[in-house]
Amino acid sequence: MSKLQQRLMRELQQNRNIKIVKTAEWCIPIRTVSVTYEPVRRSTMDVLMTMLLLSIQEADFGSAQELSELLLVDPLFIDDLVSLMIRVNLVKSEEQFYRLTEKGQQQLERGIFEEELEVETSTLYFSPCHQSFLTIDTNNDEYDELPELYRYIDKEAEQQEQFEESLVIAALQEVNAEGEENSQKIISKIVQTEAQQINDSSCLEFVLYDREQDLLFVRVWNTLLNQWDHHLEQQLTDKEQLTWREQYLT
Repeated sequence: MSKLQQRLMRELQQNRNIKIVKTAEWCIPIRTVSVTYEPVRRSTMDVLMTMLLLSIQEADFGSAQELSELLLVDPLFIDDLVSLMIRVNLVKSEEQFYRLTEKGQQQLERGIFEEELEVETSTLYFSPCHQSFLTIDTNNDEYDELPELYRYIDKEAEQQEQFEESLVIAALQEVNAEGEENSQKIISKIVQTEAQQINDSSCLEFVLYDREQDLLFVRVWNTLLNQWDHHLEQQLTDKEQLTWREQYLT
């Protein structure tokens, strides 16, 4: 019996009315998926950029020097910012004057600056048993010898290699959730999704009997998530609860 299993059993039996009537260990398949995507950095538009766009919108300016004199800001700084706005297609040069593009007009109205970033690649983990991508705990234990497979694996789902774009984007957003203050990295486009190898991940199952409430229920510890897995618990409850009383209490 593993140290993890012993620890979980102690936790579950802290309530003296709880009795463990079954323990089992099995594994679920996890599909590794490589995703290449185009991210965008979205942030609140700063005051200087807002003033520049408003100035270009309201009057004719043909150089950074002219804008610098109006706003009383170092011309080199203005030149760098104007170059950035041209590069990200907020501003264009037309008939020797700066003009707002449609994109620049939209972002000015919203007060939001969006900057396209370089293409990135991330690794996601899809569970056929959950029909969703999982946010894994990278510190989970590794097993030298994995147990038998989960008894309710959907074989068709296990072979799945195409995934809904909305699910992929949601999973990527969760991976990239930690951002700088006042800015957010969003996924603007999925370039490529490549389903790779399938690895098995161990789970620990405990069927419990509450003597006080005369109730049988199941807990499942997912080592990949490093937490109790309510999805698998519900699945086992739906499929097996009616048999538990006869199986474990008679």
